[in-house]
Amino acid sequence: MSTLLNWLDENAESLDADQRAASSLLPRLVSSGAVAVGVPQTYGGAGGSIADAIDTVVSVAEQSLTAAFVLWGHRTFIEYVLQSENMALRDWLLSPLLQGRTAGATGLSNAMKYLSNIEALQMHATRRGKSFALTGKLPWITNLRREGFFAAAAFDHDDGAPPSVFAVPHDASGVERGDDLDLIGLRGSNTAALALNNVLIDEEHRITADARNWLVHVRPAFLGLQCGMSIGLARRALREASTSCSSRDSIRAEVDHLEAVLLNQTARLRQGVLDGTFLERPATMFELRIELVDTVARAVALEVQATGGRGYLRGKGGTARRVRESSFIPIVTPSLVQLKGQLAQHRMVTTA
Repeated sequence: MSTLLNWLDENAESLDADQRAASSLLPRLVSSGAVAVGVPQTYGGAGGSIADAIDTVVSVAEQSLTAAFVLWGHRTFIEYVLQSENMALRDWLLSPLLQGRTAGATGLSNAMKYLSNIEALQMHATRRGKSFALTGKLPWITNLRREGFFAAAAFDHDDGAPPSVFAVPHDASGVERGDDLDLIGLRGSNTAALALNNVLIDEEHRITADARNWLVHVRPAFLGLQCGMSIGLARRALREASTSCSSRDSIRAEVDHLEAVLLNQTARLRQGVLDGTFLERPATMFELRIELVDTVARAVALEVQATGGRGYLRGKGGTARRVRESSFIPIVTPSLVQLKGQLAQHRMVTTA
């Protein structure tokens, strides 16, 4: 991992600002072993738990949120395959993902909103004999590598069957990847829209035939790995702030306090994904995710104050980049607005 982290530290600016840097990122994550953490050794992984995988995202996010975003997408897709009831899918797809021969893209933002009754599914499946014709559009998916990818998406069925989640290959007829989105940052993340026009998929590509129940069980990993991005970014910002201010500076006490807050949040995250709390009481995870948005904003603000004018110089220390990165944290799905609405809805139900 040290080689990867050094490379990320040297290339964080280009990964954030330049789409041309995208092709080199996933191979680096794979060769370092980052994508294999938390995957059982029997499947070719490095072993460990989902909490260990979250720690890996944290370490990567300390250097580059772009890299952490790609790692989150790829590792979350791997988690989908691990938690699939389709054993055949696991047998033929897990190895290419772990070896980086194909990228995993999690297109389940719409599905997570569906799970929380925020919006209807935007993707549709029609039975065609032993296959399914898939249609719809997803406006924003990360890790759609031009070299090859599988994208996970949830589809409702025209015959009234429960929604399914399919792994859609990039080279299937009718799959159209758009140009990279013109983002203000994270430009090396291979983020684009994906359109499906009567894409024929067979049963071996189905991750689950019961999307709602399956999503409930995979959501702690989905959000837990995502929270790793926030923790890593906040941790780096606080480290930079601590380095830039002396013990006599007025913000030293604020930095020390927020470091303690972040340490507590990190411990709660690990415990929640390991002991089943986030599965049994999902509202506790929504609350933590909301808290982390605030922690990131405060940490980056402290870095800006501590570094002063030096942090406003282009290419000097990464402060300006982390300000941009922090602006992404509240809007990544589920967004801060959606989480607050979801939490309010949950509280209404529990108090009714």
